Amino acid sequence: MLKKTLVIIMAAVSLMAAAIPGHAQASEVSQPVRATWLWNPWMFVNDEAGTLAFLESKQVNKVYVQIDPDVSKAAYGSFISKAKAMGIDVHALDGAPSWAAPKGYINQDRFLSWLTDYQNQAPQTNRFAGVHLDVEPYLYSGWNSNRAATVKSYQALLKRASATTAKLGLPLEADMPFWFDEITYKNTYGNGLLAEWVIANTAGVTLMAYRDSAPMLIDIVKNEMAMAQRLGKGVVVGVETGETDEGSIITFAEEGEAFMNQQLAAVAAHYTGNPAYKGNAIHHVGSWMKLRP
Repeated sequence: MLKKTLVIIMAAVSLMAAAIPGHAQASEVSQPVRATWLWNPWMFVNDEAGTLAFLESKQVNKVYVQIDPDVSKAAYGSFISKAKAMGIDVHALDGAPSWAAPKGYINQDRFLSWLTDYQNQAPQTNRFAGVHLDVEPYLYSGWNSNRAATVKSYQALLKRASATTAKLGLPLEADMPFWFDEITYKNTYGNGLLAEWVIANTAGVTLMAYRDSAPMLIDIVKNEMAMAQRLGKGVVVGVETGETDEGSIITFAEEGEAFMNQQLAAVAAHYTGNPAYKGNAIHHVGSWMKLRP
């Protein structure tokens, strides 16, 4: 009887604690993603403390770091361990349009081989938390000359990467343009919209939703958000901070960081009821550092 009474009391206390504002068990709370791309790993080779200080000052908790074989594994390990201590997950980043070419998988395999060797040799504190691919097959010449074959090649490389990352116990994520919801496929992988296929076959996507206002951002990601919700997957909304000749609506370079953060907060508020919305990503460390306040 006493044991039963204690169980009831403990359950009641737990429920009361959960009801207190700001109180929740760690397993029940998923911190919104604040990610960025670090394309130049020599930044932390030359100034590790400065690079980490910048990421911490921007409340970044996830960074996609380019893999450059010329950078020592020791440098990656040092950066990862210090980033982890700050609560920042580091994902191995690589990819190129040429990966969608008929023999493009060779370059991807080199990346995955480097990553496998690294993960197997590194201590737990120095290991990558995931893999992030940025391939952009639409920039490969075959996208226009033979789109069906290029789309299939792109799907094949994601499947190939998924097999390796699964063996390593790492989530596979990918960058994706918002307009993949207009691209169809019909091949050995089935038929449908490419956006939905990519979302279904990765752990999550970062949408290159490069627009400079909340209303536009909310609108252009709505289809992917619905797909991800249906599939039980996650979407991170990515925005641009660099100078571009593609038009002023593409980037926050003119408006600055304060305005950007206001717009991203509005996007987060709009999608607060959608579990597929995981947070935002800022492209990229180099241009973000130059962005006016």
